[in-house]
Amino acid sequence: MALSHEFEYVKAKTIEEAVKLLSKNTNAKILAGGTDLAVHIKEDVTAPDLLIDVKGIEEFKRLNFQDNKLYIGAGITFSGLMKSQDVKQHFRMLWEAAETVASVGIRNRATVAGNICSAVPSLDSAPPLLIYDAKVNLTSIEGKRTVDIKEWFVSPKKTAIWTDEIVTGIVLSLPEEKSGGCYKKLGRYSGEDLAQVGISVLALAGNKYRVAVCAVGPIPKRAEKTEAVLNGNKITPELIKEAKKALASEISPITDIRASKEYRMHMAGVMFERALLEANKLLAGEEVKSEPIM
Repeated sequence: MALSHEFEYVKAKTIEEAVKLLSKNTNAKILAGGTDLAVHIKEDVTAPDLLIDVKGIEEFKRLNFQDNKLYIGAGITFSGLMKSQDVKQHFRMLWEAAETVASVGIRNRATVAGNICSAVPSLDSAPPLLIYDAKVNLTSIEGKRTVDIKEWFVSPKKTAIWTDEIVTGIVLSLPEEKSGGCYKKLGRYSGEDLAQVGISVLALAGNKYRVAVCAVGPIPKRAEKTEAVLNGNKITPELIKEAKKALASEISPITDIRASKEYRMHMAGVMFERALLEANKLLAGEEVKSEPIM
């Protein structure tokens, strides 16, 4: 791929080295998977003076499940998530979302941390991360801080990260209650495509629910009004109808090249109902064959 301008390149060996370089270069970019960054440089969307390659940092390669928490290092790719039995067993909808991201080639390079830093509205990883109350760990030369995923997405392609910070990892918490959940993505075709609608539903013991959406508003988010309608109630056709109305009131899809806002609005309700029913089947221990909606 031909690039439009020259820049310096440094491969950092440690987090300390990376943040020190970043603090000294206001026009530097972090290179992990590079699936977005390479395109942006080629198309003159960004013109960094320095690329800081963090792929060699060992701590970023950590992916482990311990004490009901899943730690995803900043270098973990979507293919890496898909290979993890801990992710597949305990965080099913995150595993499902990873499987829908772009193509095999992209999944082999794109990192989960890089994905949330892109902050596009159709972000596949966002609904599961929101469902599991993820925390984003950040480091700068000044120290460390943590941002709740609910506060991470500020506006389209803008996050709560500061210019001198690096994402070091993401932590997800497994609910204490028994649960079942799934991720549903509406695409135009099988293969590499952005979501027209994305929705995650987690059903927990005691008639409690978590719902999160992407591609139907400026940022991915939890559907709290919908959750409020569902929580504490037994699922009935009447309740589903009421919950779909609540969902419609808290999403704001747009018309673009992939779908009209009317189609997105309608399909969000369809997909929500399917995800809700499937999540409850999984909670009850039933076998479910999950397929993409197209």
